[in-house]
Amino acid sequence: MKITRSAALTALALLMLGLPGLATAEGDISAGRDKAYTCMGCHAVNGYRNAYPSYRVPKLGGQHAEYIVLALKAYKAGDRQHDTMQALASTLSEQDMEDIAAYFASAGQEESE
Repeated sequence: MKITRSAALTALALLMLGLPGLATAEGDISAGRDKAYTCMGCHAVNGYRNAYPSYRVPKLGGQHAEYIVLALKAYKAGDRQHDTMQALASTLSEQDMEDIAAYFASAGQEESE
């Protein structure tokens, strides 16, 4: 079976698009810094715990942008359950999510601690 160069390149491109971690958020870090102001009240407090149910609130500085975008989309769609996060995510556009994710991805753990 002979595979053409075009078919091989197409297959390689499709494979790369499907690999986790290769896609990147296309957000604006500066805009994300402003938009993430509300997020910082919980996700930048050292040792912060949610009152009920009780759990440690994750720090977002240094987190992968793709993960943050996927999480925000899931909250907005109702696929992830947390009343506050669902309410906040429901107000965000996709660009807002990308900007916030770019900001947190660019911020090291030390910045958000």
